Amino acid sequence: MLDYVGLEADLGEEERMIRDTAREFVEDRIDPTIGDHFEDGTFPEELIPEMGELGFYAPNLEGYGSPNVSETAYGLLMQELEAGDSGIRSMASVQGALVMYPIHAFGSEEQKERWLPDLGRGEAVGCFGLTEPEHGSNPSGMETRAERVDDSAGGGTAGEYVLNGSKTWITNSPIADVAVVWARDKSAEDDPVRGFLVETDRDGVTTNKIDDKLSMRASVTGEIGLNDVVVPEENVLPGVSGMKGPLSCLTQARYGIAWGVVGAARDCFETARQYATDREQFGGPIGRFQLQQQKLAEMATQITTAQLLAHRLADLKERGDLRPQHVSMAKRNNVNMAREQSKVAREMLGGNGITTDYSPMRHMANMETVYTYEGTHDIHTLILGEDLTGIPAYE
Repeated sequence: MLDYVGLEADLGEEERMIRDTAREFVEDRIDPTIGDHFEDGTFPEELIPEMGELGFYAPNLEGYGSPNVSETAYGLLMQELEAGDSGIRSMASVQGALVMYPIHAFGSEEQKERWLPDLGRGEAVGCFGLTEPEHGSNPSGMETRAERVDDSAGGGTAGEYVLNGSKTWITNSPIADVAVVWARDKSAEDDPVRGFLVETDRDGVTTNKIDDKLSMRASVTGEIGLNDVVVPEENVLPGVSGMKGPLSCLTQARYGIAWGVVGAARDCFETARQYATDREQFGGPIGRFQLQQQKLAEMATQITTAQLLAHRLADLKERGDLRPQHVSMAKRNNVNMAREQSKVAREMLGGNGITTDYSPMRHMANMETVYTYEGTHDIHTLILGEDLTGIPAYE
């Protein structure tokens, strides 16, 4: 894989082991069948426990079965998984950064012991319910509500909560055992946003699958419907109130995305480079032409720049200096890079590039989703603009 300025020469032994384990997993278990899954619109669910056995879910957390690896090691894991397919990285990213992380950071001891080991082993699957049909880029406008039942109210036992609302574009929801649902607590002053652990087999919960996607086809995506769903008070995440909760989770996930898309772009580059040296036209390999060499040189430069940014983020995160705006810059830059370079790689493959035999067009289609989810390119632009000027443009 392209590493033009030798960043991986400085990796520690654990980081190399995690990188190599993930790369081998992708080569052996993902690459042979991912084209078929993409074409069929299916996710390889049989790999979920295997990924758990390999430690792919939130290995950068501490305790409860997680080994607390370095942030660079975690980033490398996301990079290698997305070199296989964005849907594979998304499954691991949601499980770790959007489900295990909030339970680890904001959950009670009982919640941590109940869920973190099972989620880490892949014996349970989680999803993250924030986006709503009418509230995507503005999650604070959420309409999903939770109301605490008091002694005089019906619909539940005193101390329980009744949830109503809907969430959409939820990775893993049709196969999830538990959903981290963010809702406005109508029983508290100012209706603060709170997190609820909602088992998907509770009465009133539906998790319908979203079909007919043209992007991220090898990922399972769905909705979460909540119709008078009763959850006990012990299912509330006690350690956070307000939008800080879900937004801090998104920062964790976007960090993984900034790394992951570098892997997708590197896979596109290697595919295009190999093709340029193998494919012969006009009496020799097409890689001898200046136009093709210019494309490879520009791809390598853009990928290396994004790789440098991802490694810098890891350093900042390790020492506690990483800000959400740093992650916005990396998510915005690196996804846009992967989006553009996957197009170039597909172009270099000519007509062969539109088949599932080659990865760039699959990566290219997936990048349309990654470009949009967890903060669109435009929203991250405005986040950076506010940070640089002090003026919020979206108000």
